[in-house]
Amino acid sequence: MDEARETCLNHLADGLSEHGWMTFDASSFLGPRLLQALAAEVMLLESTDAMKKAGVGRGSDHVQDRSIRRDRIAWLQGITSPQAALFENFERIREGLNQRLFLGLKRFECHYATYRPGDFYRKHLDSFRGRASRVVSLVLYLNEDWQPEDGGELCIFNRDSEHEMCGLVLPEAGRMAVFLSEEIPHEVLPANRTRFSLACWFRQDEVPLPL
Repeated sequence: MDEARETCLNHLADGLSEHGWMTFDASSFLGPRLLQALAAEVMLLESTDAMKKAGVGRGSDHVQDRSIRRDRIAWLQGITSPQAALFENFERIREGLNQRLFLGLKRFECHYATYRPGDFYRKHLDSFRGRASRVVSLVLYLNEDWQPEDGGELCIFNRDSEHEMCGLVLPEAGRMAVFLSEEIPHEVLPANRTRFSLACWFRQDEVPLPL
């Protein structure tokens, strides 16, 4: 497993350095049992209405705007066994990216996301340029037997020409997309069935900002 993790980290660093984004199958990095446990946890949260409508902006600028995004989220605290195991792996990613790319990442934050049929998230960046807060974005998908006709793809756009799509990621279980938060515009297309994912941001700041 350690060799597989090192290979994934090398692949991840190369993709971010060359293209600003990349995608790969994270099953060998995280392991199938953890992926299944995370999927079961987010589905339980969805079934018990524990997911909250997501908004845009932070602090006093945080608003819910269903013309921009319609997903529901639940922040992870690392307190359940699957979350604790996931946090250990994300810490390895943080350390690995710092060692390879000298990014100065100090912490990470993450939440589950549910997109019900018809939900979407319009094209956006995950961080304002120059803020040095969110630096690397990661999305992990938790959907078994996801088919192209189910929709819900992640569209990745060219950082030098934001109207040019350069990638389309099917949200199938174990698929991970990683990209530079300030540079890569992206969009979530409407899903035709309920779609589960987990989003994580690796940050350079030490003190959390208001959510």
